[in-house]
Amino acid sequence: MSLNEAVEAIPRKSMVLFFLIDTSGSMSGSKIGAVNAAIEEVIPELKDISANNADAEVKIAALEFSHSASWITSAGPVPVDDFSWRYVDAGGNTAMGEAFHKLNEALSTKTFMQDAVGSFAPAIFMLSDGEPTDDFAGGLAELKTNNWFKAAIKVAVAIGDDANKNRLAEFTGSMESVLEVHNAAMLRKMIKFVSVRASQVASKSVQVNSIKPAAIAVNGQDNENQAVDATAAPVKQAALNEQLAQIKAEAAAGGDDEW
Repeated sequence: MSLNEAVEAIPRKSMVLFFLIDTSGSMSGSKIGAVNAAIEEVIPELKDISANNADAEVKIAALEFSHSASWITSAGPVPVDDFSWRYVDAGGNTAMGEAFHKLNEALSTKTFMQDAVGSFAPAIFMLSDGEPTDDFAGGLAELKTNNWFKAAIKVAVAIGDDANKNRLAEFTGSMESVLEVHNAAMLRKMIKFVSVRASQVASKSVQVNSIKPAAIAVNGQDNENQAVDATAAPVKQAALNEQLAQIKAEAAAGGDDEW
Protein backbone atom coordinates (compact mmCIF):
# COMPACT_ATOMS: atom_id res chain seq x y z
CA MET A 1 0.00 0.00 0.00
CA SER A 2 1.34 3.43 -0.95
CA LEU A 3 1.48 6.33 1.47
CA ASN A 4 -1.34 8.06 -0.41
CA GLU A 5 -3.50 4.96 -0.16
CA ALA A 6 -2.78 4.72 3.56
CA VAL A 7 -3.82 8.34 4.08
CA GLU A 8 -7.01 7.88 2.07
CA ALA A 9 -7.88 4.81 4.13
CA ILE A 10 -8.03 6.81 7.37
CA PRO A 11 -11.75 7.33 8.07
CA ARG A 12 -13.05 10.77 8.92
CA LYS A 13 -14.71 11.38 12.23
CA SER A 14 -18.46 11.96 12.25
CA MET A 15 -20.68 14.72 13.66
CA VAL A 16 -24.40 14.18 14.10
CA LEU A 17 -26.81 17.10 13.68
CA PHE A 18 -30.00 16.35 15.62
CA PHE A 19 -33.29 18.05 14.70
CA LEU A 20 -35.98 17.98 17.43
CA ILE A 21 -39.17 19.24 15.80
CA ASP A 22 -42.40 20.22 17.51
CA THR A 23 -45.25 18.91 15.33
CA SER A 24 -48.09 19.73 17.73
CA GLY A 25 -51.38 21.14 16.46
CA SER A 26 -50.34 24.75 16.97
CA MET A 27 -47.54 24.22 14.43
CA SER A 28 -50.03 23.54 11.61
CA GLY A 29 -50.20 25.75 8.54
CA SER A 30 -47.41 28.17 7.70
CA LYS A 31 -45.22 27.16 10.66
CA ILE A 32 -44.82 23.51 9.76
CA GLY A 33 -44.68 24.49 6.09
CA ALA A 34 -41.72 26.76 6.78
CA VAL A 35 -39.99 24.03 8.80
CA ASN A 36 -40.40 21.47 6.01
CA ALA A 37 -39.26 23.87 3.30
CA ALA A 38 -36.23 25.12 5.25
CA ILE A 39 -34.89 21.69 6.17
CA GLU A 40 -35.30 20.52 2.58
CA GLU A 41 -33.53 23.63 1.30
CA VAL A 42 -30.59 23.39 3.71
CA ILE A 43 -29.64 19.79 2.88
CA PRO A 44 -27.50 20.76 -0.18
CA GLU A 45 -25.57 23.24 1.98
CA LEU A 46 -24.97 20.58 4.64
CA LYS A 47 -23.75 18.22 1.92
CA ASP A 48 -21.21 20.83 0.85
CA ILE A 49 -20.05 21.29 4.45
CA SER A 50 -19.57 17.56 4.84
CA ALA A 51 -17.82 17.14 1.49
CA ASN A 52 -15.39 19.99 2.15
CA ASN A 53 -14.70 19.16 5.80
CA ALA A 54 -11.47 17.28 6.34
CA ASP A 55 -12.32 16.75 10.00
CA ALA A 56 -15.77 15.18 9.94
CA GLU A 57 -18.61 13.68 7.96
CA VAL A 58 -21.96 15.28 8.80
CA LYS A 59 -24.84 12.95 9.65
CA ILE A 60 -28.46 13.82 10.40
CA ALA A 61 -30.94 12.46 12.93
CA ALA A 62 -34.47 13.86 13.20
CA LEU A 63 -37.16 13.42 15.84
CA GLU A 64 -40.71 14.79 15.84
CA PHE A 65 -42.92 15.20 18.90
CA SER A 66 -46.61 15.95 19.33
CA HIS A 67 -48.92 13.57 21.24
CA SER A 68 -45.86 11.31 21.42
CA ALA A 69 -42.27 11.37 20.16
CA SER A 70 -40.83 9.29 17.33
CA TRP A 71 -37.69 9.20 15.23
CA ILE A 72 -38.01 10.17 11.59
CA THR A 73 -34.58 8.61 11.13
CA SER A 74 -35.56 5.47 13.02
CA ALA A 75 -32.54 3.44 11.89
CA GLY A 76 -30.10 5.99 13.29
CA PRO A 77 -28.15 8.97 11.94
CA VAL A 78 -28.02 9.18 8.15
CA PRO A 79 -24.97 10.50 6.27
CA VAL A 80 -26.10 13.79 4.79
CA ASP A 81 -25.24 12.57 1.27
CA ASP A 82 -27.88 9.86 1.68
CA PHE A 83 -30.45 11.98 3.47
CA SER A 84 -33.71 13.25 1.98
CA TRP A 85 -36.29 15.13 4.03
CA ARG A 86 -39.74 13.56 4.52
CA TYR A 87 -42.31 16.28 5.10
CA VAL A 88 -43.99 16.12 8.51
CA ASP A 89 -47.53 17.14 9.46
CA ALA A 90 -48.73 18.88 12.62
CA GLY A 91 -51.38 17.81 15.15
CA GLY A 92 -51.71 16.86 18.81
CA ASN A 93 -50.10 17.99 22.06
CA THR A 94 -46.46 18.83 22.87
CA ALA A 95 -44.72 15.77 24.32
CA MET A 96 -41.37 17.47 24.85
CA GLY A 97 -40.52 15.38 27.91
CA GLU A 98 -40.93 12.19 25.88
CA ALA A 99 -38.77 13.73 23.16
CA PHE A 100 -36.03 14.22 25.75
CA HIS A 101 -36.40 10.59 26.83
CA LYS A 102 -36.04 9.41 23.22
CA LEU A 103 -33.01 11.66 22.71
CA ASN A 104 -31.40 10.34 25.88
CA GLU A 105 -31.80 6.78 24.63
CA ALA A 106 -30.30 7.71 21.27
CA LEU A 107 -27.28 9.47 22.73
CA SER A 108 -25.43 6.27 23.51
CA THR A 109 -22.83 4.12 21.77
CA LYS A 110 -25.37 1.29 22.03
CA THR A 111 -27.76 3.11 19.73
CA PHE A 112 -27.38 6.22 17.53
CA MET A 113 -23.77 6.94 18.55
CA GLN A 114 -22.41 3.43 18.08
CA ASP A 115 -20.15 4.49 15.19
CA ALA A 116 -19.06 7.71 16.87
CA VAL A 117 -16.24 6.55 19.15
CA GLY A 118 -13.60 9.24 19.01
CA SER A 119 -15.82 11.52 16.94
CA PHE A 120 -17.13 14.99 17.55
CA ALA A 121 -19.93 15.59 20.00
CA PRO A 122 -23.27 16.33 18.29
CA ALA A 123 -25.14 19.53 17.58
CA ILE A 124 -28.76 19.54 18.75
CA PHE A 125 -31.32 21.91 17.25
CA MET A 126 -34.84 22.18 18.73
CA LEU A 127 -37.85 23.97 17.22
CA SER A 128 -41.01 24.59 19.27
CA ASP A 129 -43.92 27.03 19.38
CA GLY A 130 -45.65 26.13 22.64
CA GLU A 131 -45.67 24.86 26.19
CA PRO A 132 -44.73 21.24 27.01
CA THR A 133 -47.82 19.17 27.87
CA ASP A 134 -46.08 16.21 29.53
CA ASP A 135 -43.31 15.68 32.09
CA PHE A 136 -40.82 18.24 30.77
CA ALA A 137 -38.84 18.46 34.02
CA GLY A 138 -38.43 14.69 34.40
CA GLY A 139 -37.41 14.20 30.79
CA LEU A 140 -34.88 17.03 30.92
CA ALA A 141 -33.43 15.87 34.24
CA GLU A 142 -32.81 12.44 32.73
CA LEU A 143 -31.27 13.96 29.60
CA LYS A 144 -28.92 16.19 31.59
CA THR A 145 -27.22 13.11 33.06
CA ASN A 146 -26.19 12.04 29.54
CA ASN A 147 -22.62 13.06 28.70
CA TRP A 148 -23.20 13.13 24.95
CA PHE A 149 -25.83 15.79 25.73
CA LYS A 150 -23.45 17.62 28.07
CA ALA A 151 -20.81 17.71 25.35
CA ALA A 152 -23.20 18.75 22.56
CA ILE A 153 -23.69 22.28 21.34
CA LYS A 154 -27.36 23.20 21.59
CA VAL A 155 -29.68 25.82 20.14
CA ALA A 156 -33.46 26.28 20.09
CA VAL A 157 -35.87 28.38 18.07
CA ALA A 158 -38.96 29.72 19.85
CA ILE A 159 -41.67 30.11 17.23
CA GLY A 160 -44.16 32.85 18.01
CA ASP A 161 -45.33 34.52 21.21
CA ASP A 162 -46.73 31.33 22.76
CA ALA A 163 -43.39 29.52 22.80
CA ASN A 164 -41.97 29.13 26.30
CA LYS A 165 -38.49 30.61 25.88
CA ASN A 166 -37.58 29.89 29.50
CA ARG A 167 -38.21 26.18 28.99
CA LEU A 168 -36.12 26.21 25.83
CA ALA A 169 -33.32 28.01 27.68
CA GLU A 170 -33.38 25.23 30.29
CA PHE A 171 -32.80 22.80 27.42
CA THR A 172 -29.98 24.72 25.72
CA GLY A 173 -28.37 25.93 28.94
CA SER A 174 -28.80 29.67 28.39
CA MET A 175 -31.08 32.27 26.83
CA GLU A 176 -28.19 33.22 24.54
CA SER A 177 -28.78 30.05 22.55
CA VAL A 178 -32.53 30.59 22.13
CA LEU A 179 -33.72 32.45 19.03
CA GLU A 180 -37.22 33.90 18.63
CA VAL A 181 -39.10 34.19 15.33
CA HIS A 182 -42.49 35.63 14.44
CA ASN A 183 -43.04 34.86 10.76
CA ALA A 184 -42.50 32.10 8.23
CA ALA A 185 -39.78 33.90 6.28
CA MET A 186 -37.67 34.44 9.39
CA LEU A 187 -38.29 30.87 10.56
CA ARG A 188 -36.93 29.50 7.30
CA LYS A 189 -33.92 31.81 7.55
CA MET A 190 -33.24 30.79 11.15
CA ILE A 191 -33.45 27.07 10.43
CA LYS A 192 -31.02 27.37 7.55
CA PHE A 193 -28.65 29.65 9.47
CA VAL A 194 -28.58 27.50 12.60
CA SER A 195 -28.26 24.21 10.72
CA VAL A 196 -25.29 25.46 8.73
CA ARG A 197 -23.53 27.30 11.55
CA ALA A 198 -24.03 24.54 14.11
CA SER A 199 -22.68 21.96 11.69
CA GLN A 200 -19.66 24.10 10.86
CA VAL A 201 -18.85 24.81 14.51
CA ALA A 202 -19.51 21.32 15.86
CA SER A 203 -17.55 19.48 13.19
CA LYS A 204 -14.31 21.46 13.54
CA SER A 205 -11.36 20.78 15.80
CA VAL A 206 -10.71 23.61 18.27
CA GLN A 207 -8.00 24.53 20.72
CA VAL A 208 -9.09 23.64 24.23
CA ASN A 209 -5.82 23.94 26.14
CA SER A 210 -7.44 26.04 28.86
CA ILE A 211 -10.18 23.51 29.54
CA LYS A 212 -9.57 20.46 31.67
CA PRO A 213 -10.93 17.15 30.35
CA ALA A 214 -13.99 15.91 32.20
CA ALA A 215 -14.01 12.48 33.80
CA ILE A 216 -17.30 11.19 32.45
CA ALA A 217 -19.25 8.00 31.88
CA VAL A 218 -22.64 7.60 30.23
CA ASN A 219 -25.14 5.12 31.65
CA GLY A 220 -22.32 3.60 33.64
CA GLN A 221 -20.39 2.57 30.52
CA ASP A 222 -16.66 3.17 30.56
CA ASN A 223 -16.46 3.07 26.77
CA GLU A 224 -18.62 6.21 26.62
CA ASN A 225 -15.77 7.94 28.45
CA GLN A 226 -13.56 7.45 25.42
CA ALA A 227 -16.32 8.27 22.94
CA VAL A 228 -17.32 11.69 24.22
CA ASP A 229 -15.03 14.70 23.83
CA ALA A 230 -16.59 17.05 26.38
CA THR A 231 -13.61 19.39 26.60
CA ALA A 232 -14.45 21.39 23.49
CA ALA A 233 -18.13 21.94 24.31
CA PRO A 234 -17.87 25.34 26.11
CA VAL A 235 -15.62 26.79 23.40
CA LYS A 236 -17.85 25.62 20.57
CA GLN A 237 -21.06 26.73 22.28
CA ALA A 238 -19.58 30.17 22.90
CA ALA A 239 -18.53 30.45 19.27
CA LEU A 240 -22.02 29.53 18.09
CA ASN A 241 -23.66 31.91 20.57
CA GLU A 242 -21.61 34.80 19.16
CA GLN A 243 -23.02 34.07 15.72
CA LEU A 244 -26.54 33.71 17.11
CA ALA A 245 -26.23 37.16 18.71
CA GLN A 246 -25.48 38.65 15.30
CA ILE A 247 -28.55 37.18 13.65
CA LYS A 248 -30.71 38.20 16.64
CA ALA A 249 -29.57 41.79 16.12
CA GLU A 250 -30.34 41.57 12.40
CA ALA A 251 -33.81 40.19 13.11
CA ALA A 252 -34.55 42.94 15.64
CA ALA A 253 -33.47 45.62 13.17
CA GLY A 254 -35.56 44.10 10.39
CA GLY A 255 -38.98 44.85 11.85
CA ASP A 256 -40.06 41.22 12.09
CA ASP A 257 -43.72 40.88 11.03
CA GLU A 258 -46.10 38.77 13.13
CA TRP A 259 -47.62 35.45 12.14
